[in-house]
Amino acid sequence: MRAGAPLHSLDLSLDVYSLDNADDVLTPALIIYPELVDANISATLRMLGNDPNRWRPHIKTAKLSAILHQLIGHSVVNFKCSTTLELLTACQAGAADVLLAFPVTGANARRAVEIANQFPQTRVSVLVETFEQALHWSGSSIGVFIDVNPGMDRTGIGQERVEEIVALARRIGNQFRGLHYYDGHVSAFELAQRETHVHEGYDHLLQIIDALESSGLRPGELITSGTPATPFAITYPGFRNRSLLHRVSPGTVVFNDMTSLEQLPPECGYVPAAAVLSTVISHPTPNRVTCDAGHKSVSADAGIPTCSVIGRSDLAPLKPSEEHLPIEGSPAGTLPKIGEKLYLIPRHVCPTVNNFDEALFVVQGRIRTIERVTARGHESPLGLETEKLVLSLSS
Repeated sequence: MRAGAPLHSLDLSLDVYSLDNADDVLTPALIIYPELVDANISATLRMLGNDPNRWRPHIKTAKLSAILHQLIGHSVVNFKCSTTLELLTACQAGAADVLLAFPVTGANARRAVEIANQFPQTRVSVLVETFEQALHWSGSSIGVFIDVNPGMDRTGIGQERVEEIVALARRIGNQFRGLHYYDGHVSAFELAQRETHVHEGYDHLLQIIDALESSGLRPGELITSGTPATPFAITYPGFRNRSLLHRVSPGTVVFNDMTSLEQLPPECGYVPAAAVLSTVISHPTPNRVTCDAGHKSVSADAGIPTCSVIGRSDLAPLKPSEEHLPIEGSPAGTLPKIGEKLYLIPRHVCPTVNNFDEALFVVQGRIRTIERVTARGHESPLGLETEKLVLSLSS
């Protein structure tokens, strides 16, 4: 499949994804295929020269303890996350090193310290872009990465502000661990041009590293590259023969979705490892059916269509409402009947996983286990102890 091609041009066999007792399952339901997860983990490690230490996956996608244990089983033990619940889940799973890659302050920062103190065997780090943020972590065991803005303009200190970055690293002192550089915006470029844009960004990054090292501030670790940039971080010559540890942080690749499979080179060898099982509930017009997979199950944040139907390239999902997903059929095709099951590959799997409390783990057509989506949502806004106090006072 060429990059940018529609997902239905993949030869996805329904036999690989179908569930033997699908009629007994309440839908919509999240299905994860652990054997395919293993295949995607192995594909990522091959890209990294079979060195699991070079991968720090973001667990915003694979936010299940069961999946983290699969990763750890492949010796992938360093992670990245966005929420305190994801941080807690990673620590509980036995992660060796976790970066909370989100600029937390106030109660969120205090909670991160609590979790780090609860799990001293896990090295916990955070991001900062100002010295005022760094002060939150002074005197704690927390490591500090400087968040560098590569032009995405979401968070971080601009990559052109080299002197300010050096000054910030100096003020952070012994807690300074390295640089974080998330270049997710390169997904906007076609594959043929993306490598050039990715490498231009890393040229800027090396200027920062050289300035730090010239000032005696050696960054111990450099973290780059979400899913769309990772293949080109591997080909960047400037990261070779350097003394610092470089890690990439793609997370979507553990499951994959329409977007990642359309964006990545086919030689990466990735396959969809998660699907949403849905049921056709209506046949409202001669050329349309509706299934029960609206945007409260299959996320619509990445646009329309929200998904692709496995084994049915003649079906085109339309704009969903909260619980309904209308699907248009081709004039020459046969529409699925009311009650028929459809297997959907999301356009954006990360928030889709977050829509479900539990996932069915399916192996060779049979449900092997039911696993909780451990890091779904967020922790209690009052914190566990305060929540207990409030409940006791109100009872």
